[in-house]
Amino acid sequence: MAYSHFVAKQRNQAEDAPWQSEQALLRRIRSRAGTAGGGALRVGIGDDCAVLRPRPGEELAVTTDLSIAGRHFRIEWHSPESIGHRTLVRGLSDLAAMGARPLTAFLSLGLPRTLTLQGQRGSAAWMSRFFDGLLRLAKAHRVQLAGGDLAESPLAVADIVLVGAVPRGRALLRSGARPGDLLYLTGALGAAAAGFRRLARLKGNVPAKIHGALGAHLFPQPRVAQGEWLRRRGLATAAIDVSDGLSTDLAHVCEESGVAAEVEADALPIDREATLEQALHGGEDYELLFAAGPSARLPRFIAGVPVTRIGRVVKPKPGRPPVALITGHGSRSLRAHGWEHFA
Repeated sequence: MAYSHFVAKQRNQAEDAPWQSEQALLRRIRSRAGTAGGGALRVGIGDDCAVLRPRPGEELAVTTDLSIAGRHFRIEWHSPESIGHRTLVRGLSDLAAMGARPLTAFLSLGLPRTLTLQGQRGSAAWMSRFFDGLLRLAKAHRVQLAGGDLAESPLAVADIVLVGAVPRGRALLRSGARPGDLLYLTGALGAAAAGFRRLARLKGNVPAKIHGALGAHLFPQPRVAQGEWLRRRGLATAAIDVSDGLSTDLAHVCEESGVAAEVEADALPIDREATLEQALHGGEDYELLFAAGPSARLPRFIAGVPVTRIGRVVKPKPGRPPVALITGHGSRSLRAHGWEHFA
């Protein structure tokens, strides 16, 4: 699918004016994304459609995520590199939760024309820096940008489509958890929410000395290697990425699997900068929450990331909450208070 439809007002200017005319923009994007060079992508940017060819015996896993200025990011708070990175990580995390091998990405990008122009003193355009962040993460996970769409828009909008491959019938699903399974989590919770709260207090004016402390929010890492590891070994009965908050995403697993769950508050791996509430409901941690049978032997680390047992799957019973939080003071209902549009 070729990029097209960027309605620029300066079509008569020299085509080599950086990031101004539609064709100049498209050439830059195509050059930076590279061309199809083997693997699953046979035809990439430059034709009417991309052509994919997965390996024999594989199925395609496809996910899409929308990022909107003012809703998912703030132009005045987040750097273009962070916005590009975060745009891609959302889809990569979905593939990780399925145990899929990432193949290609498609990006539809709507931008005000000013974001395509060079800044003062020749500084890089916002759009160029956006692709710096997106393509850096894509390279790290061997994902090729295969196409998309480009349009002038009064609001910055990025819609990412990720395509991955998984052996036929082996994708990790939300619907496989069974009573008796144990619940596990990769990494730690709450760092992204704590980082965002700090970013909001600073209104985007982040001193260099604390920039790294906000990394979990600005440049989160998808657990692709961990998802593939779980799928290859067949240990996980169900999985989901914790992008909307543990309370909300665990509720999704319970609903799809027809089960209930108990979470041990003292067992939760909480980032040292975060509160329990941020760990339970904050979201954007992009860790993997998964269930495994009681006899499954899980290592303490998967591909360098710690794994923690946080609870168990139980039978649903009338009068008992779908998800319960077990504390030193007893048990209470853990309601889904994570991210939900239109809530």
